[in-house]
Amino acid sequence: MYPENTPRVPAQRAGEVHHPKPIVRIVPVSVPLVPVQPDSLPTVASVVLPDGRVVTGYAVNPVQPEPLEAKPTLSRTAVNVALGGVGFLAVCGGLLLLTTFIAALAALIQQLVILAAVIFGGFIALQVLGHRPRGGAGTTVNIRKAVIKRNHFRG
Repeated sequence: MYPENTPRVPAQRAGEVHHPKPIVRIVPVSVPLVPVQPDSLPTVASVVLPDGRVVTGYAVNPVQPEPLEAKPTLSRTAVNVALGGVGFLAVCGGLLLLTTFIAALAALIQQLVILAAVIFGGFIALQVLGHRPRGGAGTTVNIRKAVIKRNHFRG
């Protein structure tokens, strides 16, 4: 809002009041239009309708469009070669996408096999190397020469 490199201190800047300057627009003076009679008057045509009414008006010539430039004809061979090239590129793109999909699917299957091997191998390792209680299948507690195995008292 304020210029950065000014010699005034901020307190002096705070007291300044900026008034906007109006923008003056320059309007070009237009030359008044003067009606001019045409060089020749168009012919007036009258048409009698089948029901007997007469319609009078100026004849209007239909607007003829500008003739189009003649386009050079394409040979069938050129068209067939172009279409064949487009078809070949479409097939190549499809094959590229197919091989990419097959490679991604193979990588997914490989990762799933590795994951299954890690989980199954961990389960087997826990079975083999896991903590087993000594003395058989159950927990043995000796209390005063009495043996209690899995809630069965044997004296």
